[in-house]
Amino acid sequence: MENTAFIGLSKQIALRTQMNVIANNVANLSTPGYRAQNMVFTEFVEKPPGKHDSLGKQDPVSMVLDYGHYQVTAPGPMKFTGNDLDVALEGPGYLGVEAPDGEKTYTRAGSFQVNTLGELVTGRGHKVMSEGGGTITIPADAGKVRIAEDGSVATEDGEIGKLMMVEFENLQDLKASGDGLYRTEEEGTPATNTRAIQGMLEGSNVQPVLEMTRMIDVLRAYQSTQRMLQSEHDRQRTMLQRLSRGQ
Repeated sequence: MENTAFIGLSKQIALRTQMNVIANNVANLSTPGYRAQNMVFTEFVEKPPGKHDSLGKQDPVSMVLDYGHYQVTAPGPMKFTGNDLDVALEGPGYLGVEAPDGEKTYTRAGSFQVNTLGELVTGRGHKVMSEGGGTITIPADAGKVRIAEDGSVATEDGEIGKLMMVEFENLQDLKASGDGLYRTEEEGTPATNTRAIQGMLEGSNVQPVLEMTRMIDVLRAYQSTQRMLQSEHDRQRTMLQRLSRGQ
């Protein structure tokens, strides 16, 4: 394969990945606590074997490499729900949640409910973790549930637990794992710059107009690269036809 095709194909693969990320952002416009994702690109230089210029030097090929992605950390809009078990976070912190595999994960989606065992869980049924790493159980005869700004959960009979609210030094280390959950090897520290707000939910921070604009730009870039590859293909085909007629 010629260098032009290598370069064009690498760009199209990167653009396809970027389009998938944008499409995922658009699909989560209404997902509570969702953080938009963006791609990070870098240059990858390869030295194809056997390729030399007129001076006998190897000619490197510069290609596009999708290095990874990062999350937009800007907060989403706050929406009042009036539900006692809904919690929005104001600040950089995250809430601890137990994933289906038993591992500790984190979320900004504070749409909670109570399961059949009386445990506080997310909308997907994942157990909400307490400050000490356990679960929070709401008594069956409990009346109004109050959640304080520091995450303390109480009923009319007193405090029954405290939400695990943690902050991280580098938010980009958090990797999305589905269901609004994030994983990281970094141990978070108790939240000092975050407060819980009862009866509200944080919405997605995806900006729909921006995402649609980016989607159009990616589509145009993909089509432009495709036209370039087609033009190169036509050039090579014409060259071979002319050479064959000259023989």
